[in-house]
Amino acid sequence: MPNINEFKAFADKPVLVAALADHVAATIVAAVADHGWASLVLSGGSTPADLFVRLDRIDLPWDKVYLTLSDERWVDLDDPASNEAMVRRTLATAVAGGATVVGLKSVGTTPADGLPRTSSRLATMPRPYDLVLLGMGEDSHTASFFPGAAGLEEALTGSLGLAVAAVAPVGGVPARITLTRPELLRTQQVILLITGPRKKEVLEMALQPGPMEAAPVRAVLHQEQVPVSIWWAP
Repeated sequence: MPNINEFKAFADKPVLVAALADHVAATIVAAVADHGWASLVLSGGSTPADLFVRLDRIDLPWDKVYLTLSDERWVDLDDPASNEAMVRRTLATAVAGGATVVGLKSVGTTPADGLPRTSSRLATMPRPYDLVLLGMGEDSHTASFFPGAAGLEEALTGSLGLAVAAVAPVGGVPARITLTRPELLRTQQVILLITGPRKKEVLEMALQPGPMEAAPVRAVLHQEQVPVSIWWAP
């Protein structure tokens, strides 16, 4: 059964972004007060980028905040497709204020080459994470869990014993690296951020019983370990 703690619908994307920025800020403040640090997993994409710009304007104890990504294209930081570069750009004040960004891209020609290094680097992230922010594509992928992707089984099961897995979407270039499902669920809360009527339809389909491989977002929706909040705007 889906583990949906809350479905939050907003009038439009700017209202959603403002509310979610306040929620993330409150999560950071509470985490730092409770255990001295805040540890967040972030998502790539245009809507999260708008969220990070808004969040970057809030006065927060950034020197006690650790940030990483749910997944990453296997590209260098100077590539426009780099999620880490987007995070560093949109959260520039946070980074300047001492936020620690733990990137997923490592040395190596392919994601498989860099898995051990990336997994070792992720070990520096305090856990459990205080928040995991995910998006969803119209093909029902989340993180880099793509239907039919090479490496999807390892990403969903964590069978390699690492925090990350190498994934190659069908016909997708470049290849990707992703936190595994067990790693994504090492958190206090999951937020699934989606916008638009089509993605709401995909979400409603994914909430129905079925194989994770066909609709990989089910990997976070259909589990009993962590509460999931869905934030949506048209």
